[in-house]
Amino acid sequence: MDIRVLQYFLTIAREESITRAAEVLHMTQPPLSRQIKDLENELGKQLLIRESRKVKLTEEGMILRKRAEELIELFEKTKSEISTSNENITGEIYIGGGETKGFQIISKTAEKVRKKYPEIRYHLFSGNSDDVTERLDEGLLDFGILIEPADIKKYDFIRLPSSNRWGLLMRRDYPLAEKNNIVPKDLQGIPLIASRQSLSHNELSGWLGKEYESLNIVATYNLLYNASLMVEENVGCALCLDGIIPEYEKSLLCFRPLEPKIEVGLNIVWKKYQMLSKASKLFLKFLQSEMNDILSDLR
Repeated sequence: MDIRVLQYFLTIAREESITRAAEVLHMTQPPLSRQIKDLENELGKQLLIRESRKVKLTEEGMILRKRAEELIELFEKTKSEISTSNENITGEIYIGGGETKGFQIISKTAEKVRKKYPEIRYHLFSGNSDDVTERLDEGLLDFGILIEPADIKKYDFIRLPSSNRWGLLMRRDYPLAEKNNIVPKDLQGIPLIASRQSLSHNELSGWLGKEYESLNIVATYNLLYNASLMVEENVGCALCLDGIIPEYEKSLLCFRPLEPKIEVGLNIVWKKYQMLSKASKLFLKFLQSEMNDILSDLR
């Protein structure tokens, strides 16, 4: 199995046709079909179901598609790192994280790097901690932004000087919007949209106490934007972190913090003993400088 054959396979999966894939790849159909047949023989599994007008992936084919995409992404990332010039630093930096206002520090750092090294490019991946750490461990990300609580024992990390507060996102015409803060009893009986990660990590159970088990969870979310659209349509109120969905004068939505307050910190992490690319090392150096400036201003 080699990268070239995996690229052939992914083209067929995308086009859903060996004939169209051959046209895209600028080759004839028989050798392409032969390459895929050899791949199936090598793996000992059927990857494609060949129908009259299109091909479909088998269960094994869907598994290979996911892994092949990751392998090719990692191959392109590695190729970019190796080809980076010593004189003129270029390259790709891959950063993943959840939705948080703390990402502004990363953005400021990226802008300072870009001004001095304009050929460095950034690739952002949005996901929860589980999504991000999986991609970190597979080498698909250079850095991850993890919202606490998160297990960071196996990573090197910098704690970011930023925190987010938990609260309730709701429509401005919702009765609870008249309050300045939300207390545990306010959540009883109302339809709630909650983060899957917060439920699994118990960030809110201690705050709610015995009332946690009786919450009316009508939906869960991974990232907040789509959940905010459900809030707009009055499906429920979303338990979330502040600063993610902007509030402005004509917005339908408003955020009210929980009281007693629950704050979470942020860490930027990277794999221990990882050989960072020149571009990633440079980014880390600029980030440390940015952190020092922020801490100096706070003193």
